[in-house]
Amino acid sequence: MIFQPTPLSGVFVIEPERHTDERGFFARTWCKKEFAAKGLCAEFVQCSSSFNYKRGTLRGMHFQAAPHAETKLVRCTRGAIYDVALDLRAGSSTYCRWFAIELTDESLRALYIPEGVAHGFQTLTDDSEVHYQIAPGFVPAAARGVRWNDPAFAVDWPIREGITLSQRDANYVDYTRLDG
Repeated sequence: MIFQPTPLSGVFVIEPERHTDERGFFARTWCKKEFAAKGLCAEFVQCSSSFNYKRGTLRGMHFQAAPHAETKLVRCTRGAIYDVALDLRAGSSTYCRWFAIELTDESLRALYIPEGVAHGFQTLTDDSEVHYQIAPGFVPAAARGVRWNDPAFAVDWPIREGITLSQRDANYVDYTRLDG
């Protein structure tokens, strides 16, 4: 696996190395030993899937409050998504900055999102599916979010009209930056 750093501190694009022959290919998409060697979370305890019927579906921006802050490894297993990580870690050199990447079922790439970084995505195709590996696991009482179109972050979403969005995601209040 190739661990590609992003402009956000601690956020990585994970690129599997494909071993190809006449049958097709084989690629590792996660390895506890390699993640631990990079100082990344290697103790995922929950896997979840998100299936999305329509192109333009937007989920996010979600995170969990301490002491239940989550680390996520996100991969698109069907279709394509625009995946966004948003740094909400006070004191981080990349606080309130975001990074986005297109993840597809063909690329096999994943986005590693550490604790304190919010996550969201927008579907680029109908019938998309997203697979999550999560640590320490979902705690409903710790679930939090920031609004997908909050001007404090100005995320540049690829689809602006006809978005499918939950009431919860639409109704998050404006974020108050800790640095001004």
